[in-house]
Amino acid sequence: MKKLTRSEFLQLSIMLFGLFFGAGNLIFPPLLGNQAGSYTFTALLSFAVTAVVFPVIGAIVVGKTDGLSNLANRVGPVFSIVFTTAIYISIGPGLGIPRAGSVPFEMAIAPYIPQGFNINLARLIYTFVFFLVALLICLKPNELVKRVGKYLTPALLIMIFLMFVKIVFVGKNISGPVGDYESSPLVKGFLSGYDTMDAVAALNFGYVIALAIRRFGVEDKNQVTKYTIKAGVLAGLVLFIVYAMLSSIGMLTSGMFAGSENGAVVLTKAIKLAYGDFGLFLLAGIFTLACLTTCVGLITSGGEYFHHLFKEKLSYRAWVLIWTFFSFVVANFGLNNLLAFSVPILILIYPVALVLIVMGISHDYANYTRASYLVAAFFSVSLPFIQMLDKTFKVSLPLFTDLEKSLPLAAEGLSWLLPTFVALVSVSLLRKFYDLIFYNGKETA
Repeated sequence: MKKLTRSEFLQLSIMLFGLFFGAGNLIFPPLLGNQAGSYTFTALLSFAVTAVVFPVIGAIVVGKTDGLSNLANRVGPVFSIVFTTAIYISIGPGLGIPRAGSVPFEMAIAPYIPQGFNINLARLIYTFVFFLVALLICLKPNELVKRVGKYLTPALLIMIFLMFVKIVFVGKNISGPVGDYESSPLVKGFLSGYDTMDAVAALNFGYVIALAIRRFGVEDKNQVTKYTIKAGVLAGLVLFIVYAMLSSIGMLTSGMFAGSENGAVVLTKAIKLAYGDFGLFLLAGIFTLACLTTCVGLITSGGEYFHHLFKEKLSYRAWVLIWTFFSFVVANFGLNNLLAFSVPILILIYPVALVLIVMGISHDYANYTRASYLVAAFFSVSLPFIQMLDKTFKVSLPLFTDLEKSLPLAAEGLSWLLPTFVALVSVSLLRKFYDLIFYNGKETA
């Protein structure tokens, strides 16, 4: 039976971390530290639930079920196609990939372009090179682990460590928490983890990891699941350590950079304070590598999914070319308009993604029925849908909007949580009660 060597396993785990760790993962923890101040580590623990625990579990579940389509099919075949396609498009060329190409430019390159130089031309050149490199990596999926896990991501980790160590020794000026972090740091940290979008991305990356393990020659399904779990745990540990470093940067400088509008501003000011102008080049490299590794994972997983969805009528390489070209165009000409469309979709699918992750990891123990998946999906989609219509499009549904607003945790954007839990438990208990009466009655007869 083929087993992974220690080197192969480490590369696989580091690759998974690299797939998760994009621009948002780099920006949100420093902002958390900046706003939470002395409450940073309290907020970080709840942030880790949605930004580390759920993504890791999601990757494990998808790897175990041989793809997101199989997991979503437990709700129903139509739901499986619609939900899976919505995730791949919204977090792929519909948002995630174009953003991965444009964010490092906007955050780390654009502010330092000389006056008089056409910024649109600069963006075009940067994103062309960025997506060309991503394309070349994705065209050879057999080399994915080596290129991302052995070279790109280790280089990224070294850069982040150099940034952290230098800033830590600059001095500390910790302020008190502000805003929601002052009143409810745990809830605010939990919701901030949503922003990384990693729980949704994990539903893409789990299949990438499972395929990578099989490309090493591991064919036994139990072995694939075992390695997926181990790689997920190690990747999650590295992810948490990096989040702790980044949030510490925000916390230690929170007094100096109070009121920073985002985490990129915090990092830019902190690294310039520590390294001077050289720090800006270091930060540009960090942003570029972080986004490149995530972009590679999204293109690869999307190419694999649509290659199989359309019965292999187009090759994997063709889908990779289509996704990369479309993302390049959007990153330069239509990102803002696409964000207005894609973000509401992500808000809609995130809750049901979390529910499927929890049900997927506990399925073998709870033995959920199709009815359990249906009712859980219904509440975790319908309530966020009502909320999205109200908050994003200012559309109020008679009776339903007021009902949604009256539910517990509605103000925090979690109105779906308690009804979904209650409905799931109720259906499961009714099923057990039915089976008890039916089988007992049958045996008695």
